[in-house]
Amino acid sequence: MSCDAAAAAAFMMFAAATGPSGPGVQPAVAAAPPPVSSLPLFQDIVGRAGRLKAEVEKTRAGLAGAAATVPPPGGDAFAADIGQLSALDQQGSDWIRQHSPTDDLKCILHGISQDLTVKLAAVKDAKTAHDEDLALRDMFFLLRDNVDVITAPPEPAA
Repeated sequence: MSCDAAAAAAFMMFAAATGPSGPGVQPAVAAAPPPVSSLPLFQDIVGRAGRLKAEVEKTRAGLAGAAATVPPPGGDAFAADIGQLSALDQQGSDWIRQHSPTDDLKCILHGISQDLTVKLAAVKDAKTAHDEDLALRDMFFLLRDNVDVITAPPEPAA
């Protein structure tokens, strides 16, 4: 075998072993988009949901042993804050629908947006401390889920 043929054969084996880009060069991989939890809209949702969750916990603690319902701290402001969070959740759902139509988070945020107003009505309509506690417990879980679904690390594709 001539030197040129041997060099060509070695080059071809080397190229096959390292891939088309040559040694030390990685093929281009599309950069993953930033997680939604890093975007301002979703940071706002997480912050608001966390604060409201703390208010719900405080109200539930005040219900322990109470004979009657207890208004949430801030009264009408609490209801307004829940309404604003509901609107932001829907806005987040719409944003995800525009940017990642296959992402399940759009459906989860839409559901949370709808459920927040239902849970708020249940809190307002409670006639006993026990009923109010149950409604607040459900709201607590919803607010906790609101934080958790946004801050959870992305799952690899199945």
